[in-house]
Amino acid sequence: MENEGTMAQPDFDEIIDRTGTSCSKWDDMQAIYGVSPQDGIAMWVADMDFRPPASVQRAVEGFAAHGVYGYPGSNPAYTDAIRWWMASRHGWEVAPEWILSAHGLVNGTALCVDAFTQPGDRVILMTPVYHAFARVIRAGGREVAEFPLAVEEGRYRMDWEGWAALMTGRERMLILCSPHNPGGRVWTEAELREVAAFCQAHDLILVSDEIHHDLVMPGARHRVLAGLVPELAPRLVTLTAATKTFNIAGAHIGNLIVADEGLRQRLQGRIMAQGISPGLFGPGMVAAAYSPEGAAWVDALTAYLDDNRRLFDAGVNAIPGLRSMPLEATYLAWVDFSGTGMERAEFTRRVEKQARIAANHGGTFGLGGEDFLRFNLATPRARVTEAVARLQEAFADLQ
Repeated sequence: MENEGTMAQPDFDEIIDRTGTSCSKWDDMQAIYGVSPQDGIAMWVADMDFRPPASVQRAVEGFAAHGVYGYPGSNPAYTDAIRWWMASRHGWEVAPEWILSAHGLVNGTALCVDAFTQPGDRVILMTPVYHAFARVIRAGGREVAEFPLAVEEGRYRMDWEGWAALMTGRERMLILCSPHNPGGRVWTEAELREVAAFCQAHDLILVSDEIHHDLVMPGARHRVLAGLVPELAPRLVTLTAATKTFNIAGAHIGNLIVADEGLRQRLQGRIMAQGISPGLFGPGMVAAAYSPEGAAWVDALTAYLDDNRRLFDAGVNAIPGLRSMPLEATYLAWVDFSGTGMERAEFTRRVEKQARIAANHGGTFGLGGEDFLRFNLATPRARVTEAVARLQEAFADLQ
């Protein structure tokens, strides 16, 4: 067993059989996509087919060795680890009292919608965007305001002129996905400042979901909006989590980081009203992940994902009519099939029935996603290579 702060080289090439483990990504794809896990490739749910760093496994083994699983109390190591990670990896100094916990960031988003809007209010989404945002907004009796992103030179950009015309006066919140899922954009400093100015001008609460902030490709740099525009604090909630970075989503824990005391008290009130508190395992797993050993693991991971990205993009972009959007962050390739001239049902059929790949349908991400599929590249390279070969065969008549 390695000492804390050291790390054996992770084997991201290892094929780990996740079938039969109550794994949504592999065990549910037959029912949802008609793709059998026996000969199919799961490239939909946004988790990774990799084990987390050994530091996390040691933490879980420590709980098991102790053998008593009672009510958890305060865990300063958890808060300290979050603060250390944000300062050392993102240059953002976070006070301990700013950190609130939720049962993952979908829950965190729902809490923000509940705390800062009323039924009938409009919540702005820059679409296409992570589908769970719209789900919790509608479930809470609010209206989704879809503000479509523009496409310029094959990349998404914000369309402030077009969006100004969509404002009705009933908008109360904007949810920003930064980095962007599914487009893979790392928003620039100038773009983030424009978001802040828009929210100030229209008196909007801004929820900045930054769950993919560690999964940034070499050469790109994520900027924490709260650190960039500290004057936005009275209307800003930042959502972060270790779960996406370290593939521990089953821990169901995320952070709502709120510098403004008034906003924080409103959120805390909703958390208390709903009886939300962290479980036993999650905080310890996060504290173990947010460590020097975890940092080294993330560096190795992003290098591996970058190679997967290049392999996938080269193979897919060689198919006439297909175009993978340039990926600056996340491990989620966003592939445009509009150039094939095919109807959505036809290109989807080829991917699922001929290539036997389960990929997210673009229309679920809102306006602008209809001609796309999203492919998860956080899997061993052999699977990415096989997926490319299958796609090329499924669309061989175009070549």
